[in-house]
Amino acid sequence: MSKNNEQESDLDLDDYREHDLDRVMLQTHQRVNQDLSGEIVKQEVGYVEVTLVTTTDMLADELGLIHGGFIFCAADYAAMAAVNERNVVLVGSDVQFLSPVKLGDIVNVIARVRHKEGRKRNIHVEAFVLDIKVFEGEFKTVITDRHVLKLKLFDAEEGEKKH
Repeated sequence: MSKNNEQESDLDLDDYREHDLDRVMLQTHQRVNQDLSGEIVKQEVGYVEVTLVTTTDMLADELGLIHGGFIFCAADYAAMAAVNERNVVLVGSDVQFLSPVKLGDIVNVIARVRHKEGRKRNIHVEAFVLDIKVFEGEFKTVITDRHVLKLKLFDAEEGEKKH
């Protein structure tokens, strides 16, 4: 293939690529305290990187151990941002804490949407301190029509749970 034909072929492929991947705007969890849950440093469709800088507010003990709930929080935030739907709700997770995190560590969290089925999304999340994997998990989410606190779970007249 000549160089001109290769360039034309590349141009044709570019017509089908998403050009604004680096311009994805966060649609969910916009009021999350990023000091406690991490800051989004990269966001693409179905992919997010979050950086969590550990602080004294996260300490579990006098030796500098960071409470695992903050690592989970950063992972959950990354998973929600990877789905990036306004009304996404966590319904389950299967996670492992692989190594302790200490005060002053910078935790880099990577979340990728791995499976879509209707309104369900499965997200794989990994977290690292330097090159050490400290956390890994699968997050299961559901996208709802309305905010989870505005969903009608009960029939108001009958007082019974809807199925």
